[in-house]
Amino acid sequence: MIRVVLPAHLKTLAKVGGEVELDVGPEVTLRRVIDALEELYPALRGTIRDRATGRRRSFVRFYACEEDLSNDSPDAPLPEPVARGAQPLLVVGAMAGG
Repeated sequence: MIRVVLPAHLKTLAKVGGEVELDVGPEVTLRRVIDALEELYPALRGTIRDRATGRRRSFVRFYACEEDLSNDSPDAPLPEPVARGAQPLLVVGAMAGG
């Protein structure tokens, strides 16, 4: 099982209180994790990635194992600790301004 931590506003949309656990199969990629999230929680469709292009929304970032994965290919394998459920994938709402 893959563990995913969502920001508060997406937890509210998905109506979950804590981490989300997903079964994405043997190939653990960001695309497969987001596909599984959107399948299980349809209210999240279009919030993490654009519905038309599939690209990550500008103010959404992905972190795992103390690394920023936001600009990695969505088809690149996620780090092994995430794939085996030892570490969560963090979906973070970025902030802008100053």
